[in-house]
Amino acid sequence: QPKGPDPVFAAKTEMEMYTDLFNKIASSCYNKCASRKHRDQDLSLGEMTCTDRCVSKYLESQQLIGGVLQRANESQMQQQQAMQQAQQSMGS
Repeated sequence: QPKGPDPVFAAKTEMEMYTDLFNKIASSCYNKCASRKHRDQDLSLGEMTCTDRCVSKYLESQQLIGGVLQRANESQMQQQQAMQQAQQSMGS
């Protein structure tokens, strides 16, 4: 009986991916939006607006890339299945 994927490994991998995504967003948007002469504890309105847009664009781009990769993987799987069927029909 085949064993399914390990749920603990899947959860750990997903958590690592989200942590990596958060760190990349934080670093990228901070470098782009935070003023270097930051004297106040709070962000200025311009910095907050920039950060909001930056995070939104980053997440949107990740979603688009994910969709492209998913379609590419599905296409590759279909090609592999077609090849296997062709090999089986030639071998029969």
